[in-house]
Amino acid sequence: MSFLPPAIILILDTIVILTMVFFSVRRYFKNRQKKTTSKGNRLHRLNRPSSFFDKTRKYHTLGDDDVVLEPRITNVVRAETGFGGNFSPIGAQTDDDALISDLDLFIQSMSKCIGTEKFGLSFEFNHLKFQPKKVTKPILSEVTGKIDRGSLWGVMGASGAGKSTFVNVLMGKTAHTGGTTKINGVPGDIKKYKKIIGYVPQDDIVLPELTVRENILHSARIRLPSSWTDSQIQRHVDILISCLQLAHVKDSLVGSAATPVISGGQRKRVSIGIELAAAPMALFLDEPTSGLDATSASSIMMTLKELSRLNITVITIIHQPRAEIFESLDSLILFGKGRVIYQGLEQDVQPYFENLGFHFPYSSNPADTIMDIIAGQGHLYKTSGDTRIWPLIHNWKQIQDAQTPRIETNSNSSSSSSSTPSLPNTTATRTPRHNHNHSTSLTSTHTHHPSLRSLSPFHRSPSPSSPSATISPIAQAEALSLRRSIRSRGASFPLQTYHCLCRSLLQQYRLRSSLGFEISLSALGGFLIGLAQFKSEGVNFRGNYLPPYTILSSSIDYASVPQMALLVGIAVGLIASSPGVKIFGEEKLVYAREAASGHNRFAYYVGKVLSTIPRMVVANLHFTAAFMLLATPRIAWSHALLANLLYFWCVYGLAACVSMLARREDGPLLAVMASLVVGVLNGMSPNLTVVQGWRLGWLWRALPGTWLAEGYFGENVGAVWGALYDVADASRGTGYALGRFPVDCAVLAGIGCVYRVVAFALMRGVSQRGKG
Repeated sequence: MSFLPPAIILILDTIVILTMVFFSVRRYFKNRQKKTTSKGNRLHRLNRPSSFFDKTRKYHTLGDDDVVLEPRITNVVRAETGFGGNFSPIGAQTDDDALISDLDLFIQSMSKCIGTEKFGLSFEFNHLKFQPKKVTKPILSEVTGKIDRGSLWGVMGASGAGKSTFVNVLMGKTAHTGGTTKINGVPGDIKKYKKIIGYVPQDDIVLPELTVRENILHSARIRLPSSWTDSQIQRHVDILISCLQLAHVKDSLVGSAATPVISGGQRKRVSIGIELAAAPMALFLDEPTSGLDATSASSIMMTLKELSRLNITVITIIHQPRAEIFESLDSLILFGKGRVIYQGLEQDVQPYFENLGFHFPYSSNPADTIMDIIAGQGHLYKTSGDTRIWPLIHNWKQIQDAQTPRIETNSNSSSSSSSTPSLPNTTATRTPRHNHNHSTSLTSTHTHHPSLRSLSPFHRSPSPSSPSATISPIAQAEALSLRRSIRSRGASFPLQTYHCLCRSLLQQYRLRSSLGFEISLSALGGFLIGLAQFKSEGVNFRGNYLPPYTILSSSIDYASVPQMALLVGIAVGLIASSPGVKIFGEEKLVYAREAASGHNRFAYYVGKVLSTIPRMVVANLHFTAAFMLLATPRIAWSHALLANLLYFWCVYGLAACVSMLARREDGPLLAVMASLVVGVLNGMSPNLTVVQGWRLGWLWRALPGTWLAEGYFGENVGAVWGALYDVADASRGTGYALGRFPVDCAVLAGIGCVYRVVAFALMRGVSQRGKG
């Protein structure tokens, strides 16, 4: 029996523990020294002699005119975010480079990434429709309009009105089933633009184990052009963090929603920063103010408003906004029953509904009133007339149809050199919010109301028959520039794999308590299994003696080695199944977000798989050392380490499959049950000979437990007892083959790889269903 492997492991564990204790003590004294220094500075400031109490000084009489009082402070303005203020033209040179603001640097970095001074994307959609299969009614129908670059749009509607579906279709997450869409005036598949379109989900999908800067930096490294150096990427991220006013918390862990480290508003800024790090030309957000307090919500909307000033197209789904947030929007799209009720400037929406006879209560939030109207509760604000949703839809369609001829006339008479039609020269002022008594019908107001201003070509897409429907040379040039920018985006596959691997290893390091628990559980499991085999003292097989001594044979024991392999398989399944689920199951939402934004799915997956190998190796070393020390089987140390490691590999792969199918809270339990099944069906009872008589041998051979048991049987029996017992008879009786330990290991490795291929396919399938 060799004690060298356990001794080496014990020495390494001691070194690791002492190192961790050293750094913990060092960190404790550093923090204590900082607190002592800070307290001393405060006491020094308090004890410092003040001239106010100096008795040698004489008081002076002050006259009424000697002290100038400040006037009363009025018109307090909220401090702007880092995106506010004036900025220099792109490429402009200043006398003092130190005076260049973070915003100027951010714009220059964006321009370098995009390759053009026009940052935003314009979206045109004509008769857009979406109707899922096996659904009788469309979710979206007859949605026509245009969203121009450099504007902040709000998409509003009641639950089930189609606003989320519209945004998903517009950004290419869901394929429309009817109509046409254009990007910057060029028709095509919107999915091709996903690398330059950012999407911020309602829930802040960030990795809690990483810091603010690490979350944003990973997105930048994966999605920025491959020609950028790492120093350029890090500089871009630092500038962005400053603009988002996150510099003071950039080294703080983000934390989870249950145990937050930074505030909710800061988490939302991190989520926005993850998308802005990729220099998008359009940004979609799903209810960015949901769950935030009033101050944080206003700050987030101010940030979005200032991003739109940089010519980035910002489109947000918003629900029940405060009055200040509602008024910060440039334009609105209101949905009801999958159709448009209003599309135009925010300042014109209240006069539009007032012209339809709706009354807005004095000093009320107009957004609340509008939400009630488009949700079918318009009777609360209109005493007579039809207040249902369908008349509102038909009224808006009549306005669009009446405006189309005028748009085509303007398009024919406009200069061909103009790339964007200008708005009519009208003054748009908000109507005072007081009581109005209108009796105008829904069908008679489509010719005279302020909303006609917002139906200019700026907000509507021309009809396909109009001359402007053809692609202009400017649009073609922009499309060519966009294609070059999109092709340059994204790191190479090896680099993406490397960054994902490093990120996953860093996550495991930050969760080192969980890793330590797994290692401890591995050592305990090996100790218990070894203790159960301790009494046998390594003699775990008896067979028939070889001729001519066969007649002297006593009772045979063919089951002890398969039983030992069964216990090993069950123990490894209990140890590795739960951590294997957490490796992938905790990040399905992160994967879906990153895949939708252009990350290489396979690079992410390979990085995660590679990051589990060191974890498996360490856990296997502790399990095998404790097991071999007590059980003393005849198998060699190196062979036991290899066989057990490959079984860890299989259990982790099986757990990955389970994590893709099960819910997060059910995954660990189901993975444990699955590992028990593949561990118990190892050919011990019923043995493989009986199973083959049932014509189910292929099923047992498809499970890793059978190959682990065969490897143990061959190394504990065939390689040791062949000179004394008839091991061929034992092979025939159990169904295990002898002398093919390399084949057993190769099959175990292959089964683990198959599990991971299946898990990757399931991951992609779940992601596709989630997008649908």
